[in-house]
Amino acid sequence: MLAEANATLWPSLITVSALIVYFVVTINVGRARFKYKVSPPQMTGNPDFERVVRVQQNTLEQMILFLPSLWLFSQFISPIWGAGIGAVWIVGRILFAWGYYQAAEKRAAGFGISTLATLALLGGSLTGIIMSLMKV
Repeated sequence: MLAEANATLWPSLITVSALIVYFVVTINVGRARFKYKVSPPQMTGNPDFERVVRVQQNTLEQMILFLPSLWLFSQFISPIWGAGIGAVWIVGRILFAWGYYQAAEKRAAGFGISTLATLALLGGSLTGIIMSLMKV
C-alpha cells in the first residue's frame, strides 16, 4: 500500500499544482471584472478583460487533455517522468497567462511549452498502453 501511494505522490502534487494555477486564473477573472467594470453575465467589453477571460477558458480547455494524459503516462511509463513533464506544463501555463495578460501576441511561448508537454504525455501514454497490450 505504501509503495503504491509513493508512486502517485509526484503526479498527485502536479495535479494539485495545476488545479491551483487554474484557481488563480479563475480568481483573476473576478478581479478583472471589478477592475474593468464588466458585470456578469457580460463576457466582452474591455480587451484587457477579454484576455484574462481567454486565459481562464484556454487553461480549462487544456486541462481536459493534460490531466488524463498525466495520469495515464504516470501509470504506464513513469510517475516521476510524468510529474516532470507535468511541471513543464505548469510552467508553460504560467508563462502563457503572464504573456497573454500583457498582449495576445505574447502568449505563444507559454502555449507552445504547455502544448508540447501535453503531446509528450499523450504520446507516451499511447506508447505505454500499446506496449502493455503487446505483453498480454
